[in-house]
Amino acid sequence: MFTRRSAALFAVSALLFGGTFVAAKTGLAHLPPLFFVAVRFDIGAVVLAAFAATRLSWADLRPRTAGDVAGILATGVLVIGLTNALLFVGQQYVTSGVAAVVFSLNPILTPVFAGMLLADARLTPRGVVGMGLGLLGVVLVANPSPSALLGGGMGVPLLFAAAVTSAFGAVAIRRAEATLSSTARTVWGVPLAAVLSHALSVGAGESVASLAVPPVAVAALLYVGVCSGAVAYLAYFALIDETDATRANLLFYFVPVVSAVGGWALLGETLSALSVAGFGVIFVGFLLVSGRAVRPSRIVRSVAPERFVGDRSA
Repeated sequence: MFTRRSAALFAVSALLFGGTFVAAKTGLAHLPPLFFVAVRFDIGAVVLAAFAATRLSWADLRPRTAGDVAGILATGVLVIGLTNALLFVGQQYVTSGVAAVVFSLNPILTPVFAGMLLADARLTPRGVVGMGLGLLGVVLVANPSPSALLGGGMGVPLLFAAAVTSAFGAVAIRRAEATLSSTARTVWGVPLAAVLSHALSVGAGESVASLAVPPVAVAALLYVGVCSGAVAYLAYFALIDETDATRANLLFYFVPVVSAVGGWALLGETLSALSVAGFGVIFVGFLLVSGRAVRPSRIVRSVAPERFVGDRSA
């Protein structure tokens, strides 16, 4: 079950990760993808180092067990480093809607890995239905054309690999049974992801010597570095520890919702009735997987302001 604290962590993660697809598209117009990822985590590493210097001691940060090392590697190499490298490279070939749909396979893949690696992580039939509804809702929100979904070249396989890596890494973190806090693992993991991304950028032969970085690309870098590269990961990994990998990764169903609403509110993009219906479908799927009761009044309030629903006492 979600507690008040885990609900707050869930909301922060979903909101901040929700802007990543838009910011990534903006930045990728001016920067090579792997270099973009690397600089993103350079910024995130500096923010987290400053945070650790003021809030954590060496005793809080020092790995003590093999599980601590495994947890750091799963965090930095799998969930942050490889996932984002694959995600940003894949986004070059497809639309944001297609990227959102393919990466939203993450919550479905997570219980598969959890069932193989964790003895107490079996998904109930109700949960399976909830997972399916969540994916259906994402498709309704993103509404990609079949030709875009099937004709993305290397984009779709790369994005699917990102979803697999992220799901497996989240379960591996739980499997590691680290004694380090999620905050300490994130402080280690983000710079590790930065080093890995720089190595991949160099290995891929990306040329950065003559790059011109306009203000819009700087803004995109600051967002993905500070908001979704440091703060969101602190909240996300704390959420995994607070609940489990399967419930934590449900937030990736809500990322396209945040992106769609943000585009409507900030950029004047159209928010169709199909997208609004998708919000409700995602919410029902979320309730089924989280184990909460599905009540019509809760579903209506999730997609409409309360003033349009009417007096609840009526």
